[in-house]
Amino acid sequence: MTIEISKKQLAKMIDHTLIKPTATKNGIEKLCKEAEKYGFGCVCVNSVYVSLAKQLLRGTGVKVCSTVGFPFGASLSEVKAFEAEKAVERGAQEIDMVINIGALKSGDYETVKKDIETVVNVKRSHRDLVIKVIIETGYLTTQEKIVACRLAKEAGADFVKTSTGLVGGATVEDVKLMRKTVGKDIGVKAAGGIRTFKEALAMIEAGANRIGTSSGVAIIEEFPK
Repeated sequence: MTIEISKKQLAKMIDHTLIKPTATKNGIEKLCKEAEKYGFGCVCVNSVYVSLAKQLLRGTGVKVCSTVGFPFGASLSEVKAFEAEKAVERGAQEIDMVINIGALKSGDYETVKKDIETVVNVKRSHRDLVIKVIIETGYLTTQEKIVACRLAKEAGADFVKTSTGLVGGATVEDVKLMRKTVGKDIGVKAAGGIRTFKEALAMIEAGANRIGTSSGVAIIEEFPK
């Protein structure tokens, strides 16, 4: 399948990302300037930088996304929910949370689902909040990927996301599997190792409707003339 997409449409699908532990204030300022210049839909930052990103992007139409339980997903569910609440208070409009990977691999699916639900419940007081669930495909078997996607959908998530970018990355096969599993009802975000226009387009053709990348500028600048 070959899709038709404009440069503006592609830019809106990009979550322009800086979530390295070495991220600096200057780095976040640069990220936000690029997001405004290129018309990216969102910037994704660690929660400590949400206030700064919100301030820099006020009036631009670019949304702010915060990571939660990042990068291991091993925080207590209540702590993830608290972090999400605090991020929203500081201006986050979207949350990218990491699932309890250990519980999933232990077959404790009820714990995984409750963990996601605890963060999704933050939407009760913030109805427009978007929750994306990182399943970290690099650690999972095919069956575990399917189960993780089903649990996220059942828990009320708005998106499933391939990875943090720290363990492997997005693959066309994983995106196809995730889209097939969740159907058309919720979104699929491909993230991790997507650095070129060709790679981004391949993910979208596979079923992704968001691209998480730190290479958003390069991707847009490669857009065919």
